[in-house]
Amino acid sequence: MENRILTHQQIQYKIRRMAYQIYESNVEEPVIVLAGIRGGGLELTKKIKAALEQITDADILLCQVEMDKKDPLTSGVTTSLKPEQYAGQSVVIIDDVLNSGSTLIYAVHHFLKTPTKQIKTAVLVNRNHKRYPVKADFKGVSLSTSLHEHVRVDFAPRNHGVYLD
Repeated sequence: MENRILTHQQIQYKIRRMAYQIYESNVEEPVIVLAGIRGGGLELTKKIKAALEQITDADILLCQVEMDKKDPLTSGVTTSLKPEQYAGQSVVIIDDVLNSGSTLIYAVHHFLKTPTKQIKTAVLVNRNHKRYPVKADFKGVSLSTSLHEHVRVDFAPRNHGVYLD
């Protein structure tokens, strides 16, 4: 059974609100690095970047984060930006759904190898099933779900949706 949790319009509102929150925590920063985890996280990052560009003159750098979400330890984490491009900058790591926290913690660990000004995290859906000590600094919605339920984010053009399957 499929339940729609967020509609297209609600997702647009959440993205805009998250962009304002990111801006507020980086109001003095000339550069903000948005690091999107490949897949839904990267799609969400592109949308937040577009919203941020409407509210700030800061340079918004898009960084694609690559990893095997099923085995990030073995596969490692790579980014489309070189470490010197985000060194000393404010970094926001973005994913679509925070489930166990493993994807975010491995991404944070990767960025911690380079001295940055700050590292924050953002997710559209926080499922509250964390096994790792990582939290979302900016979140669209928090859901209390059972472990056997699946949250799916669909960024179909003009028909975004978050579903509980």
